[in-house]
Parts: sequence; structure tokens; C-alpha cells
Amino acid sequence: MRAPANGIELEYETLGDPADPPLLLVAGFGCQLNWWNPDFLQGFVDRGFYVIIFDNRDVGLSTKIATEIDLEAAIVGYLQGESIEAPYQLPDMAADAWGLCDALGLDRVNLMGASMGGMIVQQMAIDCPERVASLTSVMSTTGDPDVGQPTDECVAALLEPAESDRDANLAAGLRIGQLYAGPVYFDDDWILERNARQFDRCFHPEGATAQLIGIVTSPPRSEALRGIDVPALVIHGDIDPLVTLSGGERTAECLRGSEFLVLENMGHDVPRHYWATIIEHVTALAARANA
Repeated sequence: MRAPANGIELEYETLGDPADPPLLLVAGFGCQLNWWNPDFLQGFVDRGFYVIIFDNRDVGLSTKIATEIDLEAAIVGYLQGESIEAPYQLPDMAADAWGLCDALGLDRVNLMGASMGGMIVQQMAIDCPERVASLTSVMSTTGDPDVGQPTDECVAALLEPAESDRDANLAAGLRIGQLYAGPVYFDDDWILERNARQFDRCFHPEGATAQLIGIVTSPPRSEALRGIDVPALVIHGDIDPLVTLSGGERTAECLRGSEFLVLENMGHDVPRHYWATIIEHVTALAARANA
């Protein structure tokens, strides 16, 4: 399904009963709506949520953003400390997501975002706190340059050119997925399946590059987060190499009264081992917020 949102169109799917409390899940950098494991989503439906997932702009089947910017040159310039232009930033993507909520007639929403998705839901809460029933930020950060920075190995992985050959793409995706997930809770079968689903649905690496530029050029959110009061949960893995733990610590520090859940041996992924824990904490947060 497609919906108009903020001047573009977003591809989305829903699960569950529209009469139940809505839970909007926002995926991370370069990830399509099918990044989420169906069994994980069903867990939220089983706990009484109406689940909405969607493709952010520039990935999957949502609108691709035309730009005159040389995206690869912009990334090189950023790494050299130059001021660079972005085709869009995180506030634009937050406005997209609120536009989808408007199209679906959702006035007040439970928000959950992973990685870049966590950044987007933080911005959504900054922009429209009165519409946030609850906020869950997973393996994300505030944009402050002194926290949450990736390891050198992860920076190199981020900057690898995407393989256009399917087999080579899946092989590279498995290697990078193992790096991000860490040595304990990586799931090779799911990483391969997830990457195959995304490659076969839409291969558009330029969109991921544009999203990365949007992330690194967006202003930090820490001060604005300190100024809002929404029921919040921050979840982070203690061995996350892509958005290191200090990013989650800063997020929890900025969100007044938030719960901070640190998951042992979790890297930059949402492993099956912790699905029940995450679903339980999100459900409990929403119940407290709506009590």
C-alpha cells in the first residue's frame, strides 16, 4: 500500500486490528520495511498492537529523491572535514513518518525506531510530542559527535560500494551483518534471508548513501530531547560496534524519566534471543503511558 506523506509517497504495510493501539516501527539506514522479521512483528500484534511498517524515502518502494548532489563526493568531503550539502535530513524523514500517520488517521501513536529509525522517532517526538503515546529508541543516538561513534571496522563497512551482483551482494551483506550483530547472537540464516528479500524487492544503493549524508549532517537532538516529556524506553546492546553504547546512554540521559535497557552481548541488530524481552518492555511502556 502507498500513502501520500510530506509531498512524497511512502510504501507501507499494516498488521493487526486497526482498533488496537497503533505502533509505528521505523527502520534503520538503508533498510526496507521487510527488514523487520515477521515473527517479531507478530509478537507485537499478539500483545494487542496495530503495527505499521514502511519504507523510508529513498529505499524500497517509496519515493526516490532526485538530487544534483554528487553523493559519493559528499561522503568523501565529510570524511575530510568539509562542510557538505545534504539532499534531505532527519527532520524531513520525521515529517514523512508523521505524514503517513496523518494519511492513516492516526492522531496519537506508539513509536519504535531502530538505529537511524531511532533518530527519526526521536525527531518525531521533538516535533510533535503531543502525538507520542510512547517512544522506544533502539540501538540509536542523539547525533552528538562525542557519543555513539562507530568502530573503524564499521566505518569501512559503511563505505563499501554496494555489490550489484546478487550473490556478491548477499555474501558481503552476510559478512557485514555478522560484524554488526557481534559474535554471540548473529543469525546467518536470517541475515541472508533478510538481505535477499531486500535485494530482490529494490536495489537502490544511492538511497542509502543519501540517507547516510542526511544522518551525519543533521543537527544533534540532545537539547531538544531534554525539553520534551514523553514516556520513553531506550534499548541498546552492550557490544554494539556501529552505534556504540554511549549513544544509548546519552539518549536515555536526555529523555526525562526514560527506562534504559542494556542487553548483554547484543550488537547492532535485534536478535531473536531478545525479542520477548523487547516486546514485553515496549508493551509495558505503552500500558503505563495509556493508564
